[in-house]
Amino acid sequence: MTFSSPSCDRAASARPVDCARINHAALSVLPLLLQRWLPDGRKEGREWVALNPRRIDRHPGSFKINLHTGRWSDFATEHRGGDPVSLAAYLFGLSYHDAARKIAVMLGLEDIP
Repeated sequence: MTFSSPSCDRAASARPVDCARINHAALSVLPLLLQRWLPDGRKEGREWVALNPRRIDRHPGSFKINLHTGRWSDFATEHRGGDPVSLAAYLFGLSYHDAARKIAVMLGLEDIP
């Protein structure tokens, strides 16, 4: 299942969010976010390799996040996405819009519309 990057311009009963800006800001601190979200992971080359907290996962290796692009995949389940917001949506069980807001708050981007 692919967690795509839908338009963040509109969500039911919510105000618009600048997802491109949030993703850009999240990419600039992605290693720090991943240490917080996936603390048992480790850096391997250009990737963060961790256990997938959304399933029973005993051995790191199939759940990887590219530290430069934010693209991520669990090669054991085919869950994947293209940016930090889609990763947060997957990890926390949120909509893309709500995940963008969560990251904005975490990064102190209160001025995001």
